[in-house]
This record gives sequence, C-alpha cells and structure tokens, in this order.
Amino acid sequence: MSIPMDRAAIEAAIPHRDPFLFLDRIDALGNGSIEATWTVPADADWFRGHYPDEPILPGVLISEHVFQAAAVLLSVGGGGSEAGSEHVVPVLVRIESARYRRMVRPGETLETTVTLEEQVGPAWFLEGRVTCGGEKVLQIRFALTRAAAPVPDPQHSTETETAR
Repeated sequence: MSIPMDRAAIEAAIPHRDPFLFLDRIDALGNGSIEATWTVPADADWFRGHYPDEPILPGVLISEHVFQAAAVLLSVGGGGSEAGSEHVVPVLVRIESARYRRMVRPGETLETTVTLEEQVGPAWFLEGRVTCGGEKVLQIRFALTRAAAPVPDPQHSTETETAR
C-alpha cells in the first residue's frame, strides 16, 4: 500500500477540481484497491434545492465520489502502462448495479473502498463500497476506460481569467 495522498496529490492525479472534487484524501492505495475519504460540505449549494427542509446528499454525487476514487486508482495505482500519462483520463462507461442503503446528511464523512475486479482490454471493472458512521451507504459495480484528455482552451482557462 502506498502513502496516503492529500488533496494536492489527488488533483495531480485526476482533472476534477472544486466544486466538483469529492475526495478529501486517499488513505490507502495499492494491490488493485483504494481507500478514500470525503467529508460532505455542510454548506454545499446543492443542499439548497435537494430536500431543503431535510437536506440529503444526492445519490449521484455519492456515486461520483466512488468514480473519482476509482479514477485515482487507475491513474496512480494500477492503470497499466499508460498510468500517469497526461494525455488520457479515466472515464465512466458503465454502471452495472447500484444499491443505496442509507441517506447521507451535510457534514457527514464517507469512507470508501474501490476494488479492481477485472481488466479486459481497455476496460476496468470495479466495485465500490461506501460507509458512513459504520453503516453501509452504497455498493456499486461499474466500469471505467481511458479517453483522450480534453485540450485546454486558452480563452477559458483560469490563468486567462485572472490575467484580465
């Protein structure tokens, strides 16, 4: 298992950024698996409209948290000869099954394990398990592959915006 990764190391591994980066740290990585943690921000904007009187984290964002952890796994800890390449990014191509078992509230912490089940050609078949407070939240089976990384548009880059 590798040394834990902080947010900066995660950002070096995958293209996601705030407000759409749902990983705080990687706790363990190696041997075809990854353990990740994310504390759901209590002030996240989506809570204003997703059950405003009883806010819960949308299930699709819990799934995205798992997919991002898997992307780190493929990019850093098991993606084959292309791992670390700046010209490809892991992308979701299939969700085989998803079972949601518990609601997640603002401020709660998700603990996630993603395991590589099989690699067939360019596809990686994975399973993710999410818990919160020791209770099962989500079990999901899915597949990722690699796609060409988008070429940055200099007219829309952050550097260009701050230079104006």
